Amino acid sequence: MYGFLIALGLLLLVSIIWMVYRLQTLVSVMKESEKSKTQATIKNSGSNKVNAVLFLVFLLAAGFLFFWYSFKEFDNYQLPIASEHGAVTDNLFWITTAVTGVIFILTHILLFWFSYRYQYQEDKRAAYYPDNNKLEIIWTLVPALVLTVLVISGWRAWKDITAPAPENAHVVEILGYQFAWEARYAGKDNQLGAFDYRLINATNSRGIDFTDANSLDDFEANKIVIPVGEPVLFKIRARDVLHSVFAPHMRLKMDAVPGMPTRFWFVPTKTTAEMRDETGNPEFEYEIACTEVCGRGHFSMKKIIEVVSPAEYQKWFAEQTPFIVQNPDLIADLPADLKEVAEIIIKENK
Repeated sequence: MYGFLIALGLLLLVSIIWMVYRLQTLVSVMKESEKSKTQATIKNSGSNKVNAVLFLVFLLAAGFLFFWYSFKEFDNYQLPIASEHGAVTDNLFWITTAVTGVIFILTHILLFWFSYRYQYQEDKRAAYYPDNNKLEIIWTLVPALVLTVLVISGWRAWKDITAPAPENAHVVEILGYQFAWEARYAGKDNQLGAFDYRLINATNSRGIDFTDANSLDDFEANKIVIPVGEPVLFKIRARDVLHSVFAPHMRLKMDAVPGMPTRFWFVPTKTTAEMRDETGNPEFEYEIACTEVCGRGHFSMKKIIEVVSPAEYQKWFAEQTPFIVQNPDLIADLPADLKEVAEIIIKENK
């Protein structure tokens, strides 16, 4: 018992000695801080001046590099436009870029200038500035109005290209799945037949409903062929997961959503041959790519688009054969009246 009390007393004595030592150290630090305050102020003042000047140097150097590189490489980032609505899309892009670019440059000039103008100085004191209702109204209303104009302009362009296509539009269905695109054309009636995912099997990968008479003359194509100067309607859907149809030169982008068909119509303005001459690339091809990460094989989802003259398109179109000609088994279970029509179509295309 006495041993425990002796140990406890020694522990308390050591603690007291330690606390006294810490207290003396703290007093010494406080005395030294008073002496070095003036020196630290002078040192900090010099450091602030250097940093403030470096802010301006960085602003000027980065601004010069930004404008120099932008003008130098501007032409390399100009993707040729190959559809009528592409011009509208590009105009909206450049207007948005100009508005946001001006604000970006202005705010950064002010940011770096303020860092220089309001650098630390010993004799300066901050001013009390509680509020300014007029200023707050201005910087709330002006961005709101600008954004409203931009959003409405974009909405109008989007409304036009997703609206019902002209009656004479050439209809092409694009089906996305892991990891490829399939194209189905409406036949001579220019009416795509119905589909049902429950009909998908080894010979009917698209789930086409051949009890719909409009399906009987539909055909597939390894590449998408469309005529220049005439409206084209893409009917888009997905078989498994989310995909996205992207044709950059057409300024065409539309998601392919399982269970929710989408559409996009446009008028191509340059044939593949004309674009090869314009780009100086004899191997140029328009293409559709998937811009929605959809799995390991996402990178391989590519489909060639060939834009030809109307006469070439009509010739190519006439040479195509319907699904049922290549796969007569598809009509085996059709009602008698539809089967008779299907057999006539098969006979005409043999």
